[in-house]
Amino acid sequence: MIIACPACSTRYVVPDSAIGVDGRTVRCAKCRHSWFQAGPELAPRPDAPVMPVPEMAAASAPVTPSPGSAPADGGFAPSESGRVPSPPGDVAPPVPPVAPASTAAGLAEEGPSPFAHEPPFRPRRNPLKLWTIAGVVFALVVAALIGAVSYFGLPDWLPVAKQTFGPTRPDLELSFPAERQDRRTLPNGTEYFGASGTITNVGKDVREVPPILIVLRDGQNRVVYTWNVIPPKDVLKPGESETINEAVTDVPKTAKFAEIGWKPE
Repeated sequence: MIIACPACSTRYVVPDSAIGVDGRTVRCAKCRHSWFQAGPELAPRPDAPVMPVPEMAAASAPVTPSPGSAPADGGFAPSESGRVPSPPGDVAPPVPPVAPASTAAGLAEEGPSPFAHEPPFRPRRNPLKLWTIAGVVFALVVAALIGAVSYFGLPDWLPVAKQTFGPTRPDLELSFPAERQDRRTLPNGTEYFGASGTITNVGKDVREVPPILIVLRDGQNRVVYTWNVIPPKDVLKPGESETINEAVTDVPKTAKFAEIGWKPE
């Protein structure tokens, strides 16, 4: 039979035995509304077939049999209403009573219903789909990190070896001999460091001169002090040289030696 929820009009197809002939209280699995559902209507019992009256031999005087008496030839005598009763062998068997089910599928008061709007079980996870989503997220994160490093550079806290100096410049040579580096303490206790050297254009073209970077390191080769030097000339002609003399005070006392190169871009 088909029943419908009076509140949300959701239709359910349930067996007749789930409701029973006496009906029962059910609850909608979608909106949780409860109502009394009447039982299915039983089909009417068919009437007994009317048996034809057997022909009897003609007599000079018709004999009217008394009600309830059987004819002499073994036939069936008609009743007072004129209908012949059905023989005992043709009586339809009684319809067995249908016991109401204790729990109707989809209409039980407790437990999940197979007629619910959503299945009462979790959908099965697809490992391939999960790995695909994870791969896409990982690719997006890596792309974002690469873009950030390209734009902002590596952070200072990252334990990655960084390039101290910029690349070599074509046709430009730096010459800062160690003997021309002056590291001492002044009489007033100030720490002093001076460096002297040259920049030479050994090529045949005019070259632009970029800034110079001076790096002071301690005995464990750690950078303790840096400063930039702007050359007096921006360009050098072929074969031309420029002398650099730079000094700085208040350098760390742990500074032992200097390294000089091109400033990284």
